[in-house]
Amino acid sequence: MKALRHWSVRHAGGLRRVYEAFRRYAPSFDGVVRLMGRERSEKLFLPLERVAKGLFFDCQMCGQCALSSTGMACPENCGKEMRNGPCGGVRPDEGCEVMPEMRCVWLEVAEGRKRMADEAPAESLLLPPVDQRYRGRSTWLQIVASENGLPVVEQRAALRALERPKYGFERACESGRFLVTVEITPPDSPDCTDLLKRAAYFRGLVDAMNITDGAGANCHLSSVAGAAVLTANGHTAVCQMTCRDRNRLAVQGDLLGAAALGVRNFLCLTGDDIRNGDHPGAKAVFDLDAVSLLGIARGLRDEGRFASGRKLDAAPNLFLGAAANPFMPPYADRVVNLEKKINAGAQFIQTQFCFDPGLLENFMREVRARGLHERCRILVGVGALRSAKGLRWMAQHVPGVHVPEKVIQRVANAQDQALEGKKILLETIAALRGIEGVAGMHLMGYKNEDMLADAIAESGLRTRVA
Repeated sequence: MKALRHWSVRHAGGLRRVYEAFRRYAPSFDGVVRLMGRERSEKLFLPLERVAKGLFFDCQMCGQCALSSTGMACPENCGKEMRNGPCGGVRPDEGCEVMPEMRCVWLEVAEGRKRMADEAPAESLLLPPVDQRYRGRSTWLQIVASENGLPVVEQRAALRALERPKYGFERACESGRFLVTVEITPPDSPDCTDLLKRAAYFRGLVDAMNITDGAGANCHLSSVAGAAVLTANGHTAVCQMTCRDRNRLAVQGDLLGAAALGVRNFLCLTGDDIRNGDHPGAKAVFDLDAVSLLGIARGLRDEGRFASGRKLDAAPNLFLGAAANPFMPPYADRVVNLEKKINAGAQFIQTQFCFDPGLLENFMREVRARGLHERCRILVGVGALRSAKGLRWMAQHVPGVHVPEKVIQRVANAQDQALEGKKILLETIAALRGIEGVAGMHLMGYKNEDMLADAIAESGLRTRVA
């Protein structure tokens, strides 16, 4: 079955022509369907469709087929059920983060689309979340019956944003100054004393502090609560929001709940593979991907409506961001995925750890060619660990993080490994600041706040307030 799936991708151009012919002539059988009735027709079409599409495409029968838009590769085979591009955890050997033995489905999508010579730019194809009511239904019958109620591809029109005031981090992003943000892990406790102590290192040094949302699929205090605590204590927080643990009802409730507590900034993420964390037996949700989450959050804010279409009594004031990973394959499609996120509503971007400025320069060259750096603020992720052992562990066990061997060896050979790690961080910041389109730095390092704060000051990104 997998061999035929790969064959289908390799012959995507011919299969696309077959599909177009079917779509052209199938509605002529609508009269037969009406005569037989919908239920009887479904019983006839469905077994044939399931066998044929399962054999050739490893199709999962979501009932909203997008094969003609995804290079004849079914996106439902993605380990995280991503419908709008690869996650940030694609492995260096092109393996899936969740199923390492399987090649990333979105690499196959890219190959298939090239063979189709598709005129529609990939970044314009925003697939809506799967409507579970139609899972297991026949899409062939939808084509025969000329049913247009189930869009294959959502072309999101420009929204007329509701008037709203702008605060804190959003105003900093619009100011044009070089930005600095930092990532903080919430505590394993309802007592936030330690969280506030760690946040205090960065007072006056950063524009905002990210509160992670189950990073690495490990459980901590909720990101909504952590961001609300920081906000209540005078800090500017960015609340990370992942799709791994929430369906579309829960994520909208959490967005509104966080906004009610004064949180305005959100980083929309798909989330890490749950089997890498401390609850590997839990069930991942992945009802949405990051692109869909951005679209839903934008709809809450700009249209004042839930994803269902129901009107809100008051729209939340949200400033939306997303992540990008220029350091893992598929390199060429990372910019396409970035553009999808910007089209969906991302106003700022924070990248994965950068230990290789050369890869970032290649990425930014294409970003500038598309003018994406003018449509959002791009902050590059940087950081340091205190030992070569920690760096090697991260490179081997954290999907999506690329650490060149020469960096690990340089730290390993140093007499003071923590100091050498900080030197590399300072050199990286200096190199990245010279790349056109880079709007800021996003610093990361698990419970390494003191060193990160020193690096911000020593690099000249900010001056300590006495």
